[in-house]
Amino acid sequence: MEDLRKAIDEIIKEDIIKLVISNKINKDVEYNKITFIYKENNNKKYYQIEKYTDKQVFHENIDVNLLEEKVLEYVSSSYKQISAWSNATNFDVKISKKGKVLLSKKKSDNVKLVNKSHNKEKNYILKEGMIIQPLIDLGVFTKEGKVVNSKYDKYKQINRFVEIIDDEIKKNDYKELTILDFGCGKSYLTFVLYYYFVEIKKINVKMIGLDLKADVIKKCNDIAKRYNYENLSFELGDINGFKYNNKVDMVITLHACDTATDYALYNAIKWNTKMIFSVPCCQHEFNHQMKAESLSILTRYGIIQERVAALMTDSVRANLLESVGYKTQLLEFIDIAHSPKNILIRASKFKVSKEKREKSLCEVEDLMKQFNFSPTLYNLLKEDKLI
Repeated sequence: MEDLRKAIDEIIKEDIIKLVISNKINKDVEYNKITFIYKENNNKKYYQIEKYTDKQVFHENIDVNLLEEKVLEYVSSSYKQISAWSNATNFDVKISKKGKVLLSKKKSDNVKLVNKSHNKEKNYILKEGMIIQPLIDLGVFTKEGKVVNSKYDKYKQINRFVEIIDDEIKKNDYKELTILDFGCGKSYLTFVLYYYFVEIKKINVKMIGLDLKADVIKKCNDIAKRYNYENLSFELGDINGFKYNNKVDMVITLHACDTATDYALYNAIKWNTKMIFSVPCCQHEFNHQMKAESLSILTRYGIIQERVAALMTDSVRANLLESVGYKTQLLEFIDIAHSPKNILIRASKFKVSKEKREKSLCEVEDLMKQFNFSPTLYNLLKEDKLI
């Protein structure tokens, strides 16, 4: 213990930017690793402690003067390694099975680390250090829960999608949810969302993924069993005509092609779904129908018509959702540099005024007349006398 205290004393003589305690002595130790990060906020100096379990991260802030005491408290009898960085030095402490303490240090320029530590860091919901098996299998995380550098953009995109859902979820104290994911494909995002609901939000969910490919459904069900995701299942079926007789709290539809998105939204509306999250794709319908004598400038150039038609498609969908009682937003959820399909429709059941509903529907019908549109979602809702 005395040798360990001396090694820690040696380290904290310098201004430590970051310190990591790792390599736990056995599986019964609660935390996989513990990180101390130096912070400054409103002239207050402190260390933020991040304690990582397999599935969660716990945070604690301590005064800078308590660093030595806390490090000694966590390391003694529980961990075999300390790594630390100051402005100019890297430290490494290893503790042998017999308790021998080995301290090594080398000079290094840690300017980038200092800048990163002092900047306000993004507080992601899916934090680095969590052991999230779907992200590991997707190649976004290493087995230790570290973000793979080449996958950092993907990591941010997934977190952004989860954040958009989380913004809606935290408005209510949900204890259980039934969620349908239309056109789930073989993406691991469905599994990531299940992890988020069950492990992070502690919500009892029943989640069903739907896709047209039998091999994809089999593979996804096998993966769900491997992860022990007991309330996640996948079914073979078409968005158009899918029948579900129980209540549905949330509908998710990602990149359902062309009018498949409309059928997913239509089903969600019929079920009186509380929340809808949709990322449309391949909006061809309006592009094929689009005619406008007084605004022919929008149809003269193919690429302009295609893009304008796609934007109009999603505007109409948003308005139609509002016309049936949903508070609706169109959000950019990833940078357009990574994908042109970067608009997400977020809709939640809300007391939309009669005036607002009528205005939203009127705007749709005016656009239909102006450009000769016949929107699938409009026709479905009209046929069922929902608008």
